[in-house]
Amino acid sequence: MRLSKLLIWLFILSLISSLSAESARADGKIILLQKQLATEIKSVVDSVDGVVGIAIKDLSSGYAFYLNENEVFPQASSIKIAIWLEVLKQVEEGKLKLDEFLDLKPQDKVGGGPILVFLGNPSLRISIRDLCVLMVVLSDNTATNLLIERVGMEAVNKRLRSLGLTQTKLQRKMMDLKAAEEGRENISTPREMLSLMEKIWKGQVLSPELRQEFFNLLALPKDSPLQKVVPEGVVVADKPGELEAVRCDSGLVFLKKHPYVIGIMTTYLSPQVDGNEIIKKIGALAFHYFDRLERSSEYGRIVSEK
Repeated sequence: MRLSKLLIWLFILSLISSLSAESARADGKIILLQKQLATEIKSVVDSVDGVVGIAIKDLSSGYAFYLNENEVFPQASSIKIAIWLEVLKQVEEGKLKLDEFLDLKPQDKVGGGPILVFLGNPSLRISIRDLCVLMVVLSDNTATNLLIERVGMEAVNKRLRSLGLTQTKLQRKMMDLKAAEEGRENISTPREMLSLMEKIWKGQVLSPELRQEFFNLLALPKDSPLQKVVPEGVVVADKPGELEAVRCDSGLVFLKKHPYVIGIMTTYLSPQVDGNEIIKKIGALAFHYFDRLERSSEYGRIVSEK
């Protein structure tokens, strides 16, 4: 009887050892792919006349690629992710409602927005929900400023600090050139924007219903480098931004088995450099890596079609 038990245990240990060896071989191939991805991304970055920061994380495996991830970059319109989050948190806390209406006054209008600057003559009332759509999808700066006024700039920053994001700050309204000249820029780091998106995705920030609302709005089609490099049907919830010598985009790509967060930020760009093209190149490399994992067996054979 003892001999039988011993043989059974030896068989189990042998099986575990065999499975571990198979897993190690599979992991070895993944590590090679990860090294290749890193080499290709660095090759793109080395060609840029400017500064690039990157944070990419596989939300299923935990694999991450970072480059200048803790450097502070201007966010341009990508900071609107934080404003949208604060709107939803105040909805959750009962401080406002998405169907609440705000008045658009002539003095509220600023440039850099394709819609509201031309409306409201002589008057206009618009819901907070519609303002959020205009802010996220069309990057309307008048809509954004109305929302900042409603939720409060300090409330946005306090929320960010409560999530451990000390380098992500909303410090001025949109199109406030005087504030920008004084150094009050809207800023973050690739690592912190990744952290923000990851916390929300994991359900650590919003209720399930509002979490879904958060990503649904960000996933609406827009002029976005990260959305342009994935096939039709792949959901990318993101918000790009651009200023002089600055281009950035942060978001979450909803693959089934390997959803991933990606934040790409550029600054000090030479006038000859197209920052959005840089983001597209890096975004395409990241998608190609995760898409192969998504559709492959553990040995690398493609077993599902796009």
